[in-house]
Amino acid sequence: MVESNLLLKFSQRLFADAAQRQQFIEALVRPQAFSPCILWLQPRPDEVPFAIEPPIDWQPDFVDRLAPGQRPGQHPLHQQGAFYCLDFSSVFAATPLLCLPQATDLVGIPLVVDVCAAPGGKSLFAWRALHPSFLLSNEVIGKRMGALVSNLQRCQVKPGAVLNLDSSVLAAALPQAADLVLVDAPCTGQSLLAKGEKAPGCFHPVTINKNANRQKRILANSAQLVAPQGWLLYMTCAYSIEENEQVSEWFLKRFPAFQPVAVPWLSAYQSPFTDLPCYRMFPHTGLGAGAFTILLQNQPNQETTRNPLPSKQSAELLSTLLERSRRVLL
Repeated sequence: MVESNLLLKFSQRLFADAAQRQQFIEALVRPQAFSPCILWLQPRPDEVPFAIEPPIDWQPDFVDRLAPGQRPGQHPLHQQGAFYCLDFSSVFAATPLLCLPQATDLVGIPLVVDVCAAPGGKSLFAWRALHPSFLLSNEVIGKRMGALVSNLQRCQVKPGAVLNLDSSVLAAALPQAADLVLVDAPCTGQSLLAKGEKAPGCFHPVTINKNANRQKRILANSAQLVAPQGWLLYMTCAYSIEENEQVSEWFLKRFPAFQPVAVPWLSAYQSPFTDLPCYRMFPHTGLGAGAFTILLQNQPNQETTRNPLPSKQSAELLSTLLERSRRVLL
């Protein structure tokens, strides 16, 4: 990628410090390889067949960063579903899930809905960290379904289902039913540049605003899925304020029952663009391509109860959803 005026103006909004600004631009214009990262879904073997980097202080104990140059995706353990390969910034974005009580009480969480699930990394993180009774992974873009289904089946995720529905259909079908909703929202994909990939027009204001509006729509639909006292995790792989902090601020004004939740171990990554507890990783840190994350909890004022979806109703509802969608039962 060649440095452009749009990138220069964009970086000036993010960084007042000239040195940081230049480091950010360099990370996008001359991308460097990041350490591979694996999410263990089966017990870690006594002897890990990879060279492992020292863990970051907030790194989950079921995640390993590998020394550069290794190819874990070619190892037999990968084919057996023992682990999933992902960028460390994806781990960063998902790690607020460890704030949920189910991450430590071993009871498990009843229903997790991943609204924008492909290729499956966030679904798998939630499955590993929270032990859901049922994982519903949805992907509205049909051509991305294959990778999602393949990854969840290879990693032996059960019980669960993969759906191909718009978020508005999910919201109508599962009102206040989910204990956790994941929204790894479609975005400009600006962090793809830090991986050496292309993201045409990702810094153009029109592209940014178009994505921010789409994110607001998806979040508004996703909010209707969340049970009282349930959780909503919003994530992107974009750097723009419009897609991250401004979307979060809009959402909290539109849905005042939701409250942002601080993640103590990510305090060093606090966004400087808002007072909300939300967190950013930038590519020039050397850890990952970049991400934004904010954890929200539905805390309605009046006494309300979650839609418990009794077993018969749940089965009928799931059957209806499956009939209306390209679907796979796990």
